[in-house]
Amino acid sequence: MTEEIRALDEEAILAGLAGLPHWRLELGCLVRDYRSGGWKATLMVAGVIGHLAEAAWHHPVLELSWDRVRVRLSTHSPRGITARDFALARKIEEVVQWQPARESGVLEGTPNADERFRYIQYD
Repeated sequence: MTEEIRALDEEAILAGLAGLPHWRLELGCLVRDYRSGGWKATLMVAGVIGHLAEAAWHHPVLELSWDRVRVRLSTHSPRGITARDFALARKIEEVVQWQPARESGVLEGTPNADERFRYIQYD
C-alpha cells in the first residue's frame, strides 16, 4: 500500500451516506441489508459481494439468513470507516442492484413482475 488510509470523521461519514440511501451507520460500520427471494438467492448475493471484496482486497463482515444478506464495512487498520469502505459500498450497490431490463441493450434481465423469477428485492 502506498497511501495511508485514515478513518473519516462523523461529518464525512454522514456526507458519504447521503449518496448511499439504503446504507446506515451502525456500531462504527457501514451497514446494508439486502433482501432476497430465498436461500439460493442469498448465496448468489453473498458470492457477488465476496468476489467484489476480494478483488478490492477489502473484507466485509457478511451475515446470511434464508432471505437476507447483511453487509458490514469498516477498515481494521485505522479502526474506523474510510474512503475504501465507501468505495466498496458503492461498487456492491452498483452490482447487486443492477437490472439489465432498465438499460437499453440485448440483456433482458429477470422478469421481476413474476415472483418465480425474482431473486432479490430491488430498491
